[in-house]
Amino acid sequence: MILHMGTFSAYDGTTLAYHLVGEGEPLVCLPGGAMRASAYLGDLGGLSAHRQLVLLDLRGTGDSAVPADPATYRCERLVADVEALREHLGLERTDLLAHSAAGNLAMLYAAAHPGRIRRLALVTPTAWAAGVPVTAEDRLAAARARKDEPWFEEAYAALEAQLRGVDAPGSARPFLYGRWDAAARAHAAASPLQLNEAAAKVFATQSVFDPPATRAALAALRAPVLVLAGERDGVPTPERAAEIAALFPGAELTVQPGGGHFPWLDDPGRFTRTVGAFFDPAP
Repeated sequence: MILHMGTFSAYDGTTLAYHLVGEGEPLVCLPGGAMRASAYLGDLGGLSAHRQLVLLDLRGTGDSAVPADPATYRCERLVADVEALREHLGLERTDLLAHSAAGNLAMLYAAAHPGRIRRLALVTPTAWAAGVPVTAEDRLAAARARKDEPWFEEAYAALEAQLRGVDAPGSARPFLYGRWDAAARAHAAASPLQLNEAAAKVFATQSVFDPPATRAALAALRAPVLVLAGERDGVPTPERAAEIAALFPGAELTVQPGGGHFPWLDDPGRFTRTVGAFFDPAP
């Protein structure tokens, strides 16, 4: 349940929105997509019972305004928006959770403002910013492990076509979920309405990354880091997630059994226990 929506002004005057869910210490949550409105995160499987989730609508998504300059959709430019949110919330240091493509944003934020992060959780993250790829074979290999699913043939053909950049009937979305049930179907159906495709293209193709510099900065990060992967996910696979965890000194890698790209939907209890314990470790 969303308790409150707040707004603040970014460095260029763009009005950005965030949604507060739950109560307790704030946990800033960055949505993926790329450039998908934060609504798809929901309450992160009940994580709002542990923390007050601060769900940021990135510029041009959800309740945030469209910026005057489309170049500000670039990942490295979004770092300033995250810092403006931290300042707006009055946090000396922030607990930060990033999902999927926002893993890149969180890594760049950590590289630019290492002293502002208390704890960092990367949930099924991509890490192009640090030079860790997601390959077509990664996605196809993860998909082939689902060959006994009744929807496999149509979805696999759609995935192959998608990776070749051609149109085909059917959808590859079932591979993003640990279970392709009614909840997953409803979640997937909402995606096109929540995604700013023009902004996503800028994020994906115009972002300027410097992987060696980012990797060097992340290797020096002192904040505790959790990388959570889904056993069935191809974006990233558990093996790629291990590469991402290795970018940080002593990062914790967790692979959620049966989990897909949205692991809080597949097993909310396990997800919230894992992430909740990371942000609030037992004394």
